[in-house]
Amino acid sequence: MTDSKPTVFPPGCRAFRGPLLHFLADPGLGKPAPGSYEYLQDGLLVVAGGRVLATGEAEQLLPVLPAATAVEHWPNSLIVPGFIDTHVHMPQLRVMASYGTQLLEWLETYTFPTESRFADQAFSASQSQLFLDLLLAHGTTSGLVFATSHQVSADALFAASDRYNMALTTGKVMMDTNAPDGLRDTAEASYRESRELIDRWHGKGRQRYAITPRFAATSSAEQLSYAGQLLADCPGVLMQTHWAENHAEIAWIKELFPERKDYLDVYDHFGLLGDHSVLAHGIHISDENRQRLAQTGTRIAFCPTSNTFLGSGLFDLRSAVDAGVQVGLASDVGGGTSLSMLVTMAEAYKVCQLRGQSLNPLKAFYMATLGNAEVLHQADQTGNLQAGKYADFLVLDRAAGPILKLKSTPDSDLSGMLFDLMILGDDRAIRRTYIAGQCRYDRDTVEGAALNACVSG
Repeated sequence: MTDSKPTVFPPGCRAFRGPLLHFLADPGLGKPAPGSYEYLQDGLLVVAGGRVLATGEAEQLLPVLPAATAVEHWPNSLIVPGFIDTHVHMPQLRVMASYGTQLLEWLETYTFPTESRFADQAFSASQSQLFLDLLLAHGTTSGLVFATSHQVSADALFAASDRYNMALTTGKVMMDTNAPDGLRDTAEASYRESRELIDRWHGKGRQRYAITPRFAATSSAEQLSYAGQLLADCPGVLMQTHWAENHAEIAWIKELFPERKDYLDVYDHFGLLGDHSVLAHGIHISDENRQRLAQTGTRIAFCPTSNTFLGSGLFDLRSAVDAGVQVGLASDVGGGTSLSMLVTMAEAYKVCQLRGQSLNPLKAFYMATLGNAEVLHQADQTGNLQAGKYADFLVLDRAAGPILKLKSTPDSDLSGMLFDLMILGDDRAIRRTYIAGQCRYDRDTVEGAALNACVSG
């Protein structure tokens, strides 16, 4: 049992019984490290006040529960911590699966026109609600999210997340050059509005702020300086941006910043590297870049579905891990083609295969849960089901869809079960999603007002 059981559980606690898996450390890319995970074939998760009270064997914990305790039993499912996404764009739902372009043309043709609509507060509010309901329907309980360059878009997303008591990190995009009218801000305004949002939302409930220059091409040197100043002046905030995703993008950065050694040096020069910084993509990089990331603690968000969909390239997971770089897993919707972290794991596996590498299913599930919590500095609150953490968890259907049902047998080993879920699973495998112990998505009733509207409309 992970946690020492309390002498007495409080009245009103609830319990969830069934096969249960969570991680205690990084299992590694090879043979899983001993003690890195806990798998209970008949586990019990005890919850009260939005937190985990205990996780352990059902036969040990059931006898000490209060007599009237409600116990949900999921014998043919799998209870896991909620999935965490380290890079996703709230305003890009409507540009998913847009045909036929690579990164820079895709931004100009699809993304920027769509994002311009988020200047409208009511539209931002409705899309934020829809976005969160769709995350929950895909099993994602927290994440690092891009809003748009409009302050109201970040406000709306924070407000919606706070209502659900989700752990969300987001920020207003800083973008003062090489962008269309309606999306450009100014260096001074981006600094001022970001500070206002930090003061209003960072640390409110479970909300946290991320300083968000879109990428170096859309920020002037002055704006990047302001971003670095914000990161230095506001302890605990994160920084998110894009980096080294596409060959044309890299060539453009070289033209815009000829005085800098390379793309990473642009961010380094402006004080944007560090252990609270998450750079999405990092595909076309050098060993020297990896060493600098490791030295500074800067993290990479690996975005496999967008990298393959946009033809950007194949991320080298093994080289990053060997260099000591911390790597998160991310959907990158809307360049990415699914909000599902199960689908994202499957694509990550294929990218590794094409690289001559291997991604075992335990490592993949670790990356989507505790690993991503560590990347985002929230592992003290989420990522596994240890006592005291928020009760953010999922009930996965091991037989969702005919092929998974065909492969699901009572004697399935853990590795085989996880591999089937990550290769064959998608949003249909999400039976229940809980945030702080409260069911926020039930596949059988399709709870969530905005999701209902989406499904019916």
